[in-house]
Amino acid sequence: MLFQTTIALRTICDLSPGLLKQHGIKGLLLDLDNTLTTHDNPRPADGVPEWIAQMKESGIQMCIVSNNHAPRVKPFADALGLDFVCEGKKPLSKGFREAREKMGLSWEELAVVGDQIFTDVLGANLKRLKCVFVFPIEHETTRFFRFKRRMEIPFLPKRITEPESGEKGN
Repeated sequence: MLFQTTIALRTICDLSPGLLKQHGIKGLLLDLDNTLTTHDNPRPADGVPEWIAQMKESGIQMCIVSNNHAPRVKPFADALGLDFVCEGKKPLSKGFREAREKMGLSWEELAVVGDQIFTDVLGANLKRLKCVFVFPIEHETTRFFRFKRRMEIPFLPKRITEPESGEKGN
């Protein structure tokens, strides 16, 4: 149960307001690297700015929760008009707690969105939060990440949630 996801999608842009509503989700705790963009990229991935705008229009609150430092997270969050928590210490709950306080939502109304099993998914489950797993935008090349991704394979979701027709994020 530590690696269970509520929703599994190919990309964050497949996450629709309708799907969130079905699960009672009013706020998203968003991972940054390989969820909203590739590692160390200062620009959002294709479709992400439009997806963010759609979520805002639908009344979905969002906060980036990243294990990265402020010089990486702040400019990215500012460009998208999002609040953020850096040095979130995922899978521990520090970043999730700080983000929830900023958003003013209950734990039951929140979901963690991310691409890593051992930080995002595990962190969501340790805090008993809903979890939206998205596959990484691109595979990292460092030895550490290649090893980590290999260790995640047995825990990857077996089924992808199909985006709702006509309600895809972009």
